[in-house]
Amino acid sequence: MLRLRHARAAGADAARGDRPARRRRAGRQPEEARALTTRGPRTLVLGLGNPILGDDAVGLKVAALVAERLGPASPVEVDEEFHGGLRLMERLAGYERVVLVDALTSGTVPPGTVVLLGPADLPTRHAGSSHDVDLPTALRLGAEMGLPMPRELAIVGVEAERVLDFSDDCTPAVAASLPEAAAAVLAELASAPEAR
Repeated sequence: MLRLRHARAAGADAARGDRPARRRRAGRQPEEARALTTRGPRTLVLGLGNPILGDDAVGLKVAALVAERLGPASPVEVDEEFHGGLRLMERLAGYERVVLVDALTSGTVPPGTVVLLGPADLPTRHAGSSHDVDLPTALRLGAEMGLPMPRELAIVGVEAERVLDFSDDCTPAVAASLPEAAAAVLAELASAPEAR
């Protein structure tokens, strides 16, 4: 079954607790969420994953490549996120356009295969708690709560091989796909209406 990898929070199961200063804690305060409705159109590239679980870090690694290629003067925000569910919903609020990058575990294509998906391509699933919801449900809940959810959302997924082994490195097939995945993100950004 096609599904995004549910990023395991690095703080909870990481062998080490250090995080670079540029990484932010997920979630926004309610007043911050309300203020988002007054901002202009914004685009976010968000790499998802856990930096110490092998291929699960592919989204983070692709986001770093995209940030490098876009450069510091780019109006596109590039960031990393270690959580899914409702925390991810809060992180997406206020952006008009979002490109998510994550590891996939479909088992139907070879590891390292890069695919472009939309929210409708992802199945909904029953979660163990109300805080652990799938992406389509999180987007729907955000809209129902009145949060300004993205009008456009694309997902660049990379088929993973190992996502539960402690490792700072991706498997060879996934590591080899990093440039292709970054190019797919950049192509998706170039297809924005304002870029035409």
